[in-house]
Amino acid sequence: MARICVFCGSTAGVRPEYAEAARTLGRALVAGGHELVYGGGNVGLMGIVADAVLVAGGDVTGVIPQALMAREIGHGGVTTLHVVDSMHERKALMADRSDAFLALPGGVGTFEELFEAITWTQLGLHRKPCGLLNVAGFYDGLLAFLDHAWAEGFIKPETRAIVMAGTDPAELLRRLLTTEVPAVPAWISARER
Repeated sequence: MARICVFCGSTAGVRPEYAEAARTLGRALVAGGHELVYGGGNVGLMGIVADAVLVAGGDVTGVIPQALMAREIGHGGVTTLHVVDSMHERKALMADRSDAFLALPGGVGTFEELFEAITWTQLGLHRKPCGLLNVAGFYDGLLAFLDHAWAEGFIKPETRAIVMAGTDPAELLRRLLTTEVPAVPAWISARER
């Protein structure tokens, strides 16, 4: 069993494909014997993916800051809900409890969480792969930008390789869990993150 940290929107977006992808991912997590770790909300894609895992009989760990309990409506039905003091504590606990990271569509918060996970891999704080579920081409622009930054010499090839993308949740999960992330000497300690 792997614990997959899913970053995603606190809204469902405008396309029905986003919500359907969250449901499909939730079912794929349970079918693969995996646990969901996520931001703890009961709204948007966060609530949809958590509910899909729960309906399919899987385990869900949510991590939500106290300040967002009311705004994101902390999910009272998850297997375990950790209420923490800050966003930094939320991200650190989610990372510590996860074996891989996957982003569904989302906004700035989703991007920030994903890029911090990528950065922590790049800095050698962990060796956990990162993936993008590219629903309806949502991440096409971001993937092109990452390739552009690599071509311009701002991202090393091994850093670019950390980020995998796909459109099929089960196949992307398989790739995330079977691709070995190269060991990188730690630039900083986990305490310094």
